[in-house]
This record gives sequence, structure tokens and C-alpha cells, in this order.
Amino acid sequence: MGGDRVDGRDSVHLVDFTDERSGSPRCGRRRGVVRVNSPIRMTKYRTLLLATVGFNFSFLIWFSFAPFTGPMAEEFELSLAEIGVLASAAIWLAPFGRILTGWLSDRFGAPTIFAIVLAYVGVFSIWSAFAESYATFFATRLIVATAGITFVIGIQHVSEWFEAGELGTAEGIYAGIGNAGAAGGALVLPRVFSSGWSGPIFDTNWRAAFFYTGVVSILLAGVYYAFGEAAKSSEKRAATKEKAGLREWIFTATRYGTVVLALAYVMTFGLELSMNGWLATYYREGFDTQNLVLASTFAATFSVAAGLLRPIGGYVSDRLARAERNIIPLFTGRYREQWTFVSLCFVVLAMFGMTLAGLSGRVLVAVGAGFLVGMGCAFSEGAIFAQVPAMFPDSSGAVAGVVGGVGTVGGIVYPLVYAAPFLPNLHTGYAIVGASMIPIVLLAAWVFQPRIAERATDDGFVGESDGAPVADD
Repeated sequence: MGGDRVDGRDSVHLVDFTDERSGSPRCGRRRGVVRVNSPIRMTKYRTLLLATVGFNFSFLIWFSFAPFTGPMAEEFELSLAEIGVLASAAIWLAPFGRILTGWLSDRFGAPTIFAIVLAYVGVFSIWSAFAESYATFFATRLIVATAGITFVIGIQHVSEWFEAGELGTAEGIYAGIGNAGAAGGALVLPRVFSSGWSGPIFDTNWRAAFFYTGVVSILLAGVYYAFGEAAKSSEKRAATKEKAGLREWIFTATRYGTVVLALAYVMTFGLELSMNGWLATYYREGFDTQNLVLASTFAATFSVAAGLLRPIGGYVSDRLARAERNIIPLFTGRYREQWTFVSLCFVVLAMFGMTLAGLSGRVLVAVGAGFLVGMGCAFSEGAIFAQVPAMFPDSSGAVAGVVGGVGTVGGIVYPLVYAAPFLPNLHTGYAIVGASMIPIVLLAAWVFQPRIAERATDDGFVGESDGAPVADD
């Protein structure tokens, strides 16, 4: 049995495979990616598990600051507006970082890139725990916040293992459970590292939280590198790597399909990021809920909805595409687009509902409205990332990087709107953000028209089509 190196990792080519449906050995042999000294043979489900665990923790460490904004503000003497800047800063490096790592994952393989990111994030999280000045703290947490770029790495990794008809569900499970890491941080961290924390290294709860999550991140980096395999076969790996050139990246990044999905991700995932970093402060300040654990628990209801419901968004997209079922009269025959459009409209309506709920003065009504916003985000994000790998099967990392990177812009801008000092109250910002989403929905309506949608992977805003075939939905 011959072997060689794929992306610098030991692998063999001629291996027996088992039919995934019957469980029986397939006749003949085909080329695969199985490391000679791998602890276990990776399958698509084991890859999905590994990627999901890695991203779940990345999301936890990304927003590990959110439950501790109160004590951090006291120690560093931060105003409410400065807390808003800190929440916004958690997203500053994500756009470029996601675009870059999406391309790097196509080029060098997801396991290597994922491990590198987890390792340096862990180092800087530990460093932030020892910061004595706010400048050092801010700079180190800015680097820790790049943990969010692992999203596109995992999207690329999962797409390299699953077939087109399963992509929406698989990516939805990955991203949904992964995004729920923010809820895990909001629920677990302030309970484990409570205000009365007294440990062997730190007597300050948030410093201890940042230190120990950093240690776990470094350990997880080693696990991901040891167990991860870049693709299900060497042919698939080669096809993806071949598409990872600069010219190919520019082409795919400027297609109508890429652009509209990236903007749609601004108003969904960008919104989710902004809420994850802001809601604990909102429930505490907007309703005079000074109990840190209670405010974080209220905020976690949004994160649970936005994370755990995301697989439904991907599953519905897959189901409609397989059944070729129209759910609205618009965009006939464009089944994934129909579901994406419906879910985007729901997000806009839910944001106006968030303002109305806040103005009612009843915190539980506002918590319920936040849950609905999270549900809209989940369905939309699942729908969007069911489309991405289906439209661009050999450039999923590059396109996911563009969509995921541009999408994070919402996470930078929206917190500044929520905390804007010129607003009459903390509830009004949600309606303003909702109104800003309407042009994106209108652009989606234009691109999702069948005559345009069928050319959305060839036609774009920059350059002419090179005649590449349109991928089937």
C-alpha cells in the first residue's frame, strides 16, 4: 500500500471504504486520505464532531468577556459607551481574518489552520489574564477575539467531507452547536468563576476565566492537529487546492451569489455577534437588573436560539432543494433562495418587535423577543450556509471566508448603534438596525429572481464570466 504526504501530513491512497448506507464493504478501492499514524480513522461524522467541538469552544472563548463586563468596567473604570466599544472591538479583526483563513483552509487544509488559530488564541487569552493596564488588556483581547475566524475553517472542513444533499444539515449542526458556545460561556463561566472566586493563581473571577480558557484552547489545538484530516479523498483535496489561487478567489468573491449572501450574513450573523456581546449589558442596564448571573442567563436565551436552532435552517434548505418544493410564489424553482428570503424577512420584523418589547418595560417580554430574534438569525444563517457550499463546491473555504468575514461587520457596527448616546433609550437601537436591513432584503429579492439566480455563480459585479458551469442547488 503506497503512501505520500498531503499538506505535510502522512497519508495513504489505496484504502477500503464501507458503504455509508448499507454498512457493507464497497467493491474495489479508491483513493482516500487516511494518515498512517492517525489515532483513529476519520469519517465524515467524526470530522463533523471535531469541527463542532473546536468551533463551540472558539465561540465560548470569543465571547468570554461578555459575562464579566460589570467587574471589568469597575476595575478599568469604563463607561457604558466604552463597554459598547469593547463589544464592538471583539469583531474588528474578524472580517479580514475570516477572508484570509477561508482561503488558507482551501490552500493548506483546515486542520493545520484551525490548530494554529486555537494555539495563539490560547496564548493571548492567558496573557490578558495578567494585564494590569487597560491598553494591554484591550490589545490582548482583540487578538483573542480572532477565535471567531475559526467558523470559516470549520465550514470548509465539513464541506470537504459531506455530499451536496447533506451540506445544509451538516453545516447547520456544525455552526448551530458551535455558535451555542456563546450561550455556554454566558451560562457556565459566571457560575464557575463567580464573584467570590478565589483560586491558586487569581482572586479575580474574570482573570481566572481568561487564564483557564486559554489553557484549554492550547490543548484543543493539539487535539485538532492530531486527529483532523483535510478532506475525504485526495481527489477532493486536490480539486479544492487547485481553486485556491488569487485569480479564482477574486472571481468567486465578486459573483452576485457571494455578494448577496455576504450582505445577508451581515444582517444575521453580524446581528448575532452584536447581541451576544451586548444583551447581558442591555438586560442589566435597560431594566435595572443588577444581578450579573440573571442578566447573563437572560442573554443566553438568545444565544441558545441563535445556535441550537441553526441546524433547522440548513435542514429546511436541504429538504426543499431535494423535494423541489416552492414555499412562496416568488423565485419559482429556486428552492434554497425562497427559504433564505423568508428567513431574512423574519429577522427584520423581529428587530422591530425587539424595540416594542423593550419599550413595554417588561424584561421577560424583551427576553422573549430576543429569543425570536435569535430564532430568525438561526434559520437565516443555516439557509445561507446551505447555499454557500452548494453553489461553490470547490471553493467553499474562499466563499465562506468572504461571506463569514463580511458578515461580521454587523457585529462591529450594531453595538455602536445600541449604545449610541444620542438615542432616547436603550430600546430604540434595535428598530434602527432593523430599518438598515431593508435594502439588503431588497437586493436579495433582485438576485434571487430565477433568471439572475441561475447565473449568480458566473455573473458578478467585477469581471466577466469565464464560462464556468453553474452548480446545481
